[in-house]
Amino acid sequence: MQNTAFVTGADRGVGFALSAAFLQRGWRVFAGQYMPEWHELATLSSQFPKLLHIVQLDVSSMESVQAAARTVAETTDQIDLLINNAGILQEYGELRTGLDSVAMHRTFDVNVLGVIRVVEAFLPFMDRGMRRLVFLSTDNSSIAMLRIQGRFGYCMSKTALNMAVKIMFNHLRPEGYTFRLYHPGWVRAYVLGYKNMKANMEPEEGAEKAMPILLENRDDEDRLVMIDCFGREWPF
Repeated sequence: MQNTAFVTGADRGVGFALSAAFLQRGWRVFAGQYMPEWHELATLSSQFPKLLHIVQLDVSSMESVQAAARTVAETTDQIDLLINNAGILQEYGELRTGLDSVAMHRTFDVNVLGVIRVVEAFLPFMDRGMRRLVFLSTDNSSIAMLRIQGRFGYCMSKTALNMAVKIMFNHLRPEGYTFRLYHPGWVRAYVLGYKNMKANMEPEEGAEKAMPILLENRDDEDRLVMIDCFGREWPF
């Protein structure tokens, strides 16, 4: 049976590049689209018309997530790899100038609760597949290594994401699920709302580095670790 992946936040950046990398390897890909006005997925669909399925998805809405699951169910009952990539980074102000709590709540809703919504809705599909869950985290989630003095909402949300993944790991690893908690490196992605050209790696390069980490089995699947694009382990 053909391998199938579902990728959230696939419109552009890392999510788009990962979708393309799987398609190039002959996988069927369900690409979660948040911005239909962004045309890169449509172009990719013309290249892989039989393999790419574009699914409207807003991870901050349970209604949207459930609708996406129903759309996928029209085509398949099995997903092998669920890649939780969708995420945002907004500006929150600073301690001495005032913080934007509304923006921070929005960030948690997308970066943490959005992931939980997606896993909850798509778990029945995963039960029939290879049972691998992928979560994109960041070095900024590491309490031990953090050095920046701002971006409260983003950093805290990614640390909370790691905790959510650990809880899922405790629950689902005994059922045969495997996990990848992945830091993609400093990629020229759109998490800020525009392409970050200060970063040192194009999304396509990052996706190629990710593929062996996401696809190959590990010797220590019973231990949850955060791995970066160079295969290095990061402390929580």
